[in-house]
Amino acid sequence: MQTGRIGTAVVIGGGPAGLMAAEVLAAGGARVAVYDRMPSLARKFLMAGRGGLNLTHSEDLSRFLNRYGASEEQLRPMIDALPPDAVRRWCEELGQQTFVGSSGRVFPQAMKASPLLRAWIARLTAAGVSFHMRHNWRGWDDDGALLIEGPSGPQAIKTDASILALGGASWPRLGSIGDWIAPLENTGTEVAPLLPANCGFLADWSDVFKSRCEGKPLKRIAVTFNAETVRGEALITARGIEGGVIYALSADIRHYILAKGSALLWLDLRPDITMDDLAARLAKPRGKQSLATFLRKAAALSPVEISLLHECASRPLSELDARALAALIKQVPLRLTGVAPIATAISSAGGVKWGEVDAYLMLKRKPGVFIAGEMLDWEAPTGGYLLQACFATGAWAAHGALDWLQQRNANPTSQRAT
Repeated sequence: MQTGRIGTAVVIGGGPAGLMAAEVLAAGGARVAVYDRMPSLARKFLMAGRGGLNLTHSEDLSRFLNRYGASEEQLRPMIDALPPDAVRRWCEELGQQTFVGSSGRVFPQAMKASPLLRAWIARLTAAGVSFHMRHNWRGWDDDGALLIEGPSGPQAIKTDASILALGGASWPRLGSIGDWIAPLENTGTEVAPLLPANCGFLADWSDVFKSRCEGKPLKRIAVTFNAETVRGEALITARGIEGGVIYALSADIRHYILAKGSALLWLDLRPDITMDDLAARLAKPRGKQSLATFLRKAAALSPVEISLLHECASRPLSELDARALAALIKQVPLRLTGVAPIATAISSAGGVKWGEVDAYLMLKRKPGVFIAGEMLDWEAPTGGYLLQACFATGAWAAHGALDWLQQRNANPTSQRAT
């Protein structure tokens, strides 16, 4: 690599964390090369943008930081340094105006990732960043050089600093497969197991229910687990249930299932109606209407919601009086029996433990090597929190790498790092 003003830096991983790291490094005077295993950059970023790219969230920063749970303390300085407003300004500097949706989530006006990514890559290229696609990182050789296998074969790359931003293990077809764990563990670095996050769960549906309801949404519902209630939408799958309202509770549900074997959720199909009002509606004479027609008209239940009542009730609906039927609609018991595979999850939990990196995300066992993005041991719900933390940790690790390079330049006799 050609030496930059303060040294060379390699970024492994061309997703949001890696690209943000490359931008900060290049702006700081480093000569930067980005390596990625896929044929093109940021494939997961592009996939996330298909439904409207949720960049960050507009809520109060203290509440925002609370979304990171056990990792709030570690992530706080990084997000303070690159907060949601700064992410919005960065996006707008790339020619993509943003707006705040009704939920408080922040999106680019284009509602997709491709225009933003094109502008971002153009700016990085203009800053001198080079990109090397179809290259897999395999660890380090005995001299500390990065082992990278590309189309022309394996090569050992010496660099002054490196940032690993290879993602977790969700959506592996887009490039994040978690194969970085072994090289890091070979250095003695502790890695928490990668687990599904923002994921679906398994339920023992009957064949009849599956055939009728697979792919059908549950809209404007409330879900309660362990005294926490979240409103939103869910989707019935052949194997269970997923969707935004489930993802918001997924960390607690996952922990419980892994410890206990199953978990019981309570679904309120009509959260905007009180039990008394609903019971009064259901107490009206049904006449010659079928039960399904009556429930559709009296309680505004959809066919999938009526099927769910039949599926989860402990006895036939026809045996329930108005009060008991209202109680069931307000509290549908749903037993979850397992966690959906990590390959189907939106993100992953686990990763390099916080104790293995210093305050600037440098590996304690590999000086000059920094970690960013989902490789670190944190998780967050959907809603802009995932991308925000990826941007912030990428920038933070890059600033740490720049400090490292400056210190090395001030002490040129120090040992070369990778």
